[in-house]
Amino acid sequence: MMAERLPRYDCEQSYQWNYDHPPALLEVSVPDIPGSWHFCGHEVASPLGISAGPLLNGRWCCYYAKLGFDVLTYKTVRSLQRDCYPMPNLQPVKCGQLDGTQNRVSPSNSMQGTWAVAFGMPSAVPDTWRRDIEWTRNQLSDDKVLSVSVVGTMRAGWGINELAADYAQCAKWAVESGADCVETNFSCPNVNTCDGQLYLDFEQSAIVSEAVKSAVGETSLIIKVGHFMNIEAIPRFLSAVNGHIDAVSMTNSIASRVGMNDSELMFDSQQRGICGRAILDASLAQVRIFANAIQEMNSRIQVIGLGGIETATDVTRYLTAGATACHVATHAMIDPACGIRIRQHLTDQWS
Repeated sequence: MMAERLPRYDCEQSYQWNYDHPPALLEVSVPDIPGSWHFCGHEVASPLGISAGPLLNGRWCCYYAKLGFDVLTYKTVRSLQRDCYPMPNLQPVKCGQLDGTQNRVSPSNSMQGTWAVAFGMPSAVPDTWRRDIEWTRNQLSDDKVLSVSVVGTMRAGWGINELAADYAQCAKWAVESGADCVETNFSCPNVNTCDGQLYLDFEQSAIVSEAVKSAVGETSLIIKVGHFMNIEAIPRFLSAVNGHIDAVSMTNSIASRVGMNDSELMFDSQQRGICGRAILDASLAQVRIFANAIQEMNSRIQVIGLGGIETATDVTRYLTAGATACHVATHAMIDPACGIRIRQHLTDQWS
């Protein structure tokens, strides 16, 4: 089975087109990985999962479940319908490893492992995604974990308590529909309101996390965060959310503007989330810092590593850094067969 034969997200088509045209399901051989693996209290066959980005709906979840990924994160949903940003939604860029200090990256005519993501957290109406999540959980085998990413939507006149209630409502609906875990998206560099940068406000992160945990009960709760420029803030963030969450997922891109120069900027000169290979080093470093801080706190919070993963070596580096699971997004969208290849290489290494 060659990677180029597998269908994937078509960057030349709109988000809605890709939502409406999921790949046909495949029957392929997936290597077993040695060891005992768990994700937020669920026994799984590997440490491999898929981030929310590629999994637009249930059929996309089922497609990647067949390709060696054991945790499927349903793309972020809201309490109301939200359209995707206009194309381009996935703009390849060329840059070295990013650390958050870069003000601009250059666009590229071809994909070199890194792109700027400009979806804007679109969502179908709740009735649609709730039915689809129920269908998805029924289609997935019992050894697969369905995690659902949710986000609150700030409205005029709202404060943090109203936003927290909106997050909680989405999370409750997700659990009622069959979600095994809930991931609250606290980081989207493409959204300028506080619902896109919530992880940088520790008090508000605590308020939302407490509200969501109250709504989901025993269901595991994950927070997805972005890049922390100030590493001294990490223990403070963890202290704020400790007791409400079961895991933290990182890194949801590194923000930068995109253009050949400062006078020719794409996306109306706004920052976009840079995802893929260029955030590997920064994401690994952040996982290591989080894991150490969690250990010092004597907390049970787990760390889910993501950002730039392409190979079995990358997975091993994340696990060594303190992650208990590794999620892929960009590389899985470019090469849907990467999960099978990573599993085979891990099997060869660990057998």
